[in-house]
This record gives sequence, C-alpha cells and structure tokens, in this order.
Amino acid sequence: MESGLSFSAADLAQTRFAVSPMWEVVTSFRLLGEDTDPPLHRRWAAQVRPRLLRAGLDRGWLAALIPGDGYLADFLNPAPAGPFPQLCDELDAIRRSSPEQVRADLATLSRKSGAPSARLRLLHEEPAAALEKVAEEIETYWELALAPYWPRIRQLLEADLFHRARQVAEHGSAYVLNELHSTVSWDDGTLHLVRRQCALTRDQTGSGMLLVPSAFAWPRVLTRSVAPDPPQLAYPARGIGDLWEPRTTGAAAEAVAAVLGRSRAQLLAELDTPASTTQLARSCGLSAPGVSQHLTALRNAGLVTAHRNGRSVLYARTAVADALLTPVAAP
Repeated sequence: MESGLSFSAADLAQTRFAVSPMWEVVTSFRLLGEDTDPPLHRRWAAQVRPRLLRAGLDRGWLAALIPGDGYLADFLNPAPAGPFPQLCDELDAIRRSSPEQVRADLATLSRKSGAPSARLRLLHEEPAAALEKVAEEIETYWELALAPYWPRIRQLLEADLFHRARQVAEHGSAYVLNELHSTVSWDDGTLHLVRRQCALTRDQTGSGMLLVPSAFAWPRVLTRSVAPDPPQLAYPARGIGDLWEPRTTGAAAEAVAAVLGRSRAQLLAELDTPASTTQLARSCGLSAPGVSQHLTALRNAGLVTAHRNGRSVLYARTAVADALLTPVAAP
C-alpha cells in the first residue's frame, strides 16, 4: 500500500521540524507493550518496565488509547506550536481537545481494536473529565519512564533536527524529505509513504508539514492527519543505536573529581543510569546520608535532577553533567 501527500510551493515553505515530548510518550509506551525486548532500547526498557508495572500503567488510560499496532488516538499528538514544546504545553492542548475529535478517534479505535473498554466509554461520554485523567496518567508515565532520561533523549533529537536543518541549507527541503526513512520518498512534488496503514492526503490536513524526530519510532514512521493542523510525520532519529551506551570515561571522571571531589564525581559517573539514594550508596560504598548530602549539592548546582518513583526518588544526570563527563578530544 502506498499513499502520497502533494506539496505546493507554499506547503514546502511551511514544512518545519519539532521535538515533541508527546510523540516520545506514545512511541515509547507502544514499544514497552511489545512482547519482545526492543533491541535498541533493552537497557532502558529493563529499568522502566518494572516501574510501570508497579504503578499499574500497563492497564490504564494509555494502554487503552495506544494499542500494540496500528492506529492510536490522534488527540494524543497535537501539533506543536514551536520547535521545542514543553510537555505541559502539549498536555494543555490535549485537555482542550474537542469532544468531536475525541469521539471520532474513539470510533476509529473501536473499528480497529474491537469493543471499547470502560475507560474509553467514559472518555466518550465525559470527554473533559476523562481527558484530565488521561493527562494525569501521562504525567505519571513521563516521570517514571522518560523524565530521568530526557536530557539524553532530547540531545539525540536536537542533534537530528540540527543535522536536517544543515541539509535543508545545503541541499533544499526536497532532499531532506527524500532522506528521512526507507519507506518515505519524494518525487515530483509529492511525498510517498510505502506500506502505510492510513493514507496521507492533502484534503485531510492543513497546509505545510511537521516533521518530528523520535527516539522510539524505529523501525517505522508514524503519521497524524487531522484538519486544520498540518500533517505530522514522526520518523526515527539518527544515532539511536548509541543512545543508551555508557558515556562516562575514567579520564573524564578523574578530571571532574579534581574540581568536585572524588565522591561527587563518583556519584555522577554512577548516574549514567538513573538510580535512587539507596542504590547509589550500595554501588559507591558510601553512607545513605552522605549520598543524600552530595546529591543535594549536585542538584543545587544543576548537575542532577530528581524524579519521584513510588516511595523513592530517582536521580539522573543533566545535560550539563553529561558534558562534564564527556572526554574532550585533543586539539
């Protein structure tokens, strides 16, 4: 099956890129629902799945709205207003979804997935109240599954975005559209998508196009076609294979230790994977109160962030800390 999206000169001029937290929510949640371990995200999934099971998110609103394959509710991916929207901005847009849009999405889900669950029936009957519950669950999922890793994920997505921007400057927009994915091709003013489950046609959407790099979409592309918004295409970002590789080296950690002290440098090195105070105390051979004191100082300095995980707190490195621990090549 192949679909084509025609482009006028104005559509091409209005084509833009955005990094969308909500696209990472829906693609990562779908990935975690697969029976097999995702090869590119095995380390991340092994850490995140137990948290989601403890929180019951495997049987909540997202599980009802994001089936394992095929169509997912379009209102979960509102068009970002700018290139780097915050999750809170996208959640506000979800809360403002019209009852007509919500019910149309639910009807499509029912045709493809069978009888609706009790949650989806409630969403159909009382969209405004139920959307608030959906937004609350998304915030919980974000805090458990994505927030501790967001500096690393966002760095990957931004790198892809800036790479595409350079390509546009050097070769033009048509070249970039032809390089996004093996199932996407550009020819004579039309973007062709091969083996898509839902067609993209210009009469279903607004003008222009929104291109969204994703860490979790691989190996496929996903689309959204809801008028009057521009069509959206989420595609696998470049460099996903290296996303979860350890980034700390002994030489870099030693250099940081000379500035921050050995214990704090050791804690930052251990936070290549988000961890709790107890886990860090055990792996670093430090007392829990001592670890807590160091983490407070590192957090105040903008080097770590804290994320609620049930009754405990997960600490994660920030992008600033990642940069400190990245080896600098000799000139």
